[in-house]
Amino acid sequence: MRVVHILRKFDPAEWGGTEAAVDRLCEGLRQQGVNPVMYCPRINGNGHSNGSIKRFKVCVPAWGVSREKKRQLVTLGGNLMSFDLLPALWRERDAALVHTHTLGRLGGIASTAARVRGLPFVVSIHGGLLDVPPGLTNTIDDAPHDGIEWGKIFGLLLRSRWLIEDADAVFTCNPREAELLRKKFPDKRVEIQPHGVPLDDYKKEHRASAQEAFPQIRGRDVLLCVGRIDPVKNQAWLVAEAAEIFHAHPNAILVLAGACTNAGYGHDLEHQIRQLGISDRVLITGGLPPGDPRLIGLFQESRAVLLPSTSETFGLVLLEAWAAGTAVISSRTSGALALVRDGENGWLFDLADPAAFHRAVDETLQNPASRTSMAEAGRRLVQDEYDVKAIGRRVTKIYQELIEAKYALRHSA
Repeated sequence: MRVVHILRKFDPAEWGGTEAAVDRLCEGLRQQGVNPVMYCPRINGNGHSNGSIKRFKVCVPAWGVSREKKRQLVTLGGNLMSFDLLPALWRERDAALVHTHTLGRLGGIASTAARVRGLPFVVSIHGGLLDVPPGLTNTIDDAPHDGIEWGKIFGLLLRSRWLIEDADAVFTCNPREAELLRKKFPDKRVEIQPHGVPLDDYKKEHRASAQEAFPQIRGRDVLLCVGRIDPVKNQAWLVAEAAEIFHAHPNAILVLAGACTNAGYGHDLEHQIRQLGISDRVLITGGLPPGDPRLIGLFQESRAVLLPSTSETFGLVLLEAWAAGTAVISSRTSGALALVRDGENGWLFDLADPAAFHRAVDETLQNPASRTSMAEAGRRLVQDEYDVKAIGRRVTKIYQELIEAKYALRHSA
């Protein structure tokens, strides 16, 4: 079974949750005998291609947009256009199913290719589509960019606004998102398909790699926050609370691991750290791809992984922390609420209640037995439900059902 996956970004230098989720899904699919091939944009006009990764050109379909704004739109979520993706998908031999992990025009191209070829079409929603906190936009696809938009006609022709209606199945990792989708599209097959973690990789010892790369963490109580440097990930809130943490726990160090996808926010964050006088207590590592021994070592070395996001549809970092044997402290996003049982396998807090956050940090650093117990409960959950092997089996079964249904429909017609 050869399955085509479409992504809007697959850049090791700016790795995010979607890339990690798709990469690990493909790993699980290969273990089931599925042959996945990923189509993703070229990086700065170039990009590595091989048998399983194929690159296509993209553009921001607007005139009068600054180079920096275009870079941000390409990096973070602009509604991109490609003129060579459709013919490439048409030429892809032996494809049995098309699976898009992006919406907008690129998703519309994937849908068009599947429709023309008579193949099953699957849409994965990795961010919030309907499950979006009030006041927070779920995408900058349609954000104003002070340019003259010329891509709308292509979106119309590609039916990019009707991707859900045109899909044979919709995957979402979030139960609340699935509930809202089923309510809005009652005739659509909606599957709750969580992300996976290669548990065996996180069982291997990598602390030495992290200590060698980041000697500042040696002998310290590491509090780790993993995620792209972006307002949604809310590192600024964490930094604002850091002084109180350091006062109560003099041996603590805060580590922010993730590529910066919002230059302005990243600059403000660094200024905030300097202004608070905590530069020697906050380490910013830059981007580290999943599976990197340095990142796994940071997970293993940490007393707790902190997730202060304003919105998190799933929270893959929580699974990664548990797989590494580390406790988690997370804001009450819909993703975290689906994974964390407060006081059993982790701690939850409201961003409007910093005192609850500090109580969780205090408990983590002062009570090793409680920390270990919660981390172990999380690891068991990953082993039972979220290992890539289990994820691969579930998705392969759904693929087979969709292919058989499409085949039966075609031949009955």
